[in-house]
Amino acid sequence: MAEIVRMPKLSDTMTEGVVAKWHKKVGDKVKNGELLADIETDKATMEFESFQDGTLLHIGVDEGKGAAVDSILAILGSPGEDISGLLSGGAAAPAPAQKEEVVPAATVHVPAVAAPVAAVAAAVASAESGRIKASPLAKKIAEEKGIDLNQLRGSGDEGRIIKRDVEQYKPLAAQAYAAVAGKESYTEESVSQMRKTIARRLAESKFSAPHFYLGIDIDMSKTMEARKSVNEVSPVKVSFNDFVIKAVAHSLKQHPKINSSWLGDKIRYNQHVHIGVAVAVEEGLLVPVVRFADQKGLAQISGEVKEYGQKAKDKKLQPSDWEGNTFTISNLGMFGIEEFTAIINPPDACILAVGGIREIPVIKNGQVVPGHMMKVTLSCDHRVVDGATGAAFLQTLKGMLEEPVRLLV
Repeated sequence: MAEIVRMPKLSDTMTEGVVAKWHKKVGDKVKNGELLADIETDKATMEFESFQDGTLLHIGVDEGKGAAVDSILAILGSPGEDISGLLSGGAAAPAPAQKEEVVPAATVHVPAVAAPVAAVAAAVASAESGRIKASPLAKKIAEEKGIDLNQLRGSGDEGRIIKRDVEQYKPLAAQAYAAVAGKESYTEESVSQMRKTIARRLAESKFSAPHFYLGIDIDMSKTMEARKSVNEVSPVKVSFNDFVIKAVAHSLKQHPKINSSWLGDKIRYNQHVHIGVAVAVEEGLLVPVVRFADQKGLAQISGEVKEYGQKAKDKKLQPSDWEGNTFTISNLGMFGIEEFTAIINPPDACILAVGGIREIPVIKNGQVVPGHMMKVTLSCDHRVVDGATGAAFLQTLKGMLEEPVRLLV
């Protein structure tokens, strides 16, 4: 008997999926556990296997098209079996397919609007028609000077080029005028499932959680020395961000109110520390999670972050990789950004924005000496965290990174 295969819910936030590729065509036999299609979710492109044997009788979603979760993805059954009843609603009615108009990536050219001057419009029109309006004297002088009349803007009646126009002609001015007749262009691409989810979740966070921000400068001189020493013996090269993750994890254990979530009628204070690490990919931002980060060494943290980064770029992250965060870190220091604020990543109550390390003069013991300062900004959900609580956390974090030997205790 024919059975409907519905669009699966492959992540906790998925509401619709896009079929990236069909591995079977109508009429092909399909076995239980055999790869049926690749489906793009809001997080990654995932392989979807068949849960039954049969012949592929109907494809409900074309490649590149999207459909809501639980709508008809395909129908499997016996060859020649009548499936009109299923398609007409004999079984559960399919959810409506995506109605959004998909605009293919293409270059669209729009003619530029001519300058609002009658003379300019007339000159352009005459140039387009192949006939140039110019006085006989202007034509003669232009020929003697080797000037192309097409490059001139006439100041006479109806854009007529006269002697003065030729004598006052300058190549640079001609180039500027030529730009008026240029064309505007742009490209458009349909929004990916990942970008849609990022937009929705960040909008919900920004407009539902009352954000406030706390910033502090941290002297990273000793952490720089510690990193150099660690990398001389570590099997995995440790980054400054790995030190930040480790220091944040230790600081969260001392400040559990930062490691919390707003649940509407209650606040959850997490005793475990799962740190989300924002990773930039071509289509947006993914946040894989380093679990129990406070119990891991720097080399282990570094190895996990590198592995997650590669999996994110290859679109191979699984739901278990990005779920369960209790705190998030976003680091743009490697891009030369010195300071920024980040939007809280639900369900966390806070997110830490980390800038780059900059070399500046600082005063120590009354002396001006070179310093290596890093600016961090804590975004807090004011429903959960108060200013003094956030400030105390940053003070602890500052102490950890300015005296990294504390991370070994």
